[in-house]
Amino acid sequence: MTTKKTSFRRQRGAALIELALIMPLLLLLTFITTEFGRAMYEYNTLTKSARDAVRYLSVQTPGTKIAEARNLLVFGNTADTGVPLARGLSLANVPADTCCTWQSAGADPIINTVTVRITGYTFHSLFPSVFGVNFADANGNIVFSDITATMRAPS
Repeated sequence: MTTKKTSFRRQRGAALIELALIMPLLLLLTFITTEFGRAMYEYNTLTKSARDAVRYLSVQTPGTKIAEARNLLVFGNTADTGVPLARGLSLANVPADTCCTWQSAGADPIINTVTVRITGYTFHSLFPSVFGVNFADANGNIVFSDITATMRAPS
């Protein structure tokens, strides 16, 4: 009888040691998955705001309502109120001279398009590194490439 109890106690100790050995790897995978999900969520938020802004501009007269479109990109409304849609997003990421462009192409019919652009957005990771594995630069920042959306405007 005592051999079974002793064997059971040894197994419990072995399971605890195995858990201690595998826990860092599980935590690393959890943190990486969490940060990747957050980055994708913020990227999706920025993409949706770009689509909303280009949809707004597509029904406006070309060259007008740029300030409202910039506010729509950053704050989600045209009134420049509230908090930015993504952490760290500002009007500096949507420069007035390059954020909104109209183009005409073709002949009979002429196709008019409008494009909006978010530039230089930086995602700030909550965990710059986990167990020595760096996700981004030393500060945990990942700079997204330009996010653009283009839509056909009525002629």
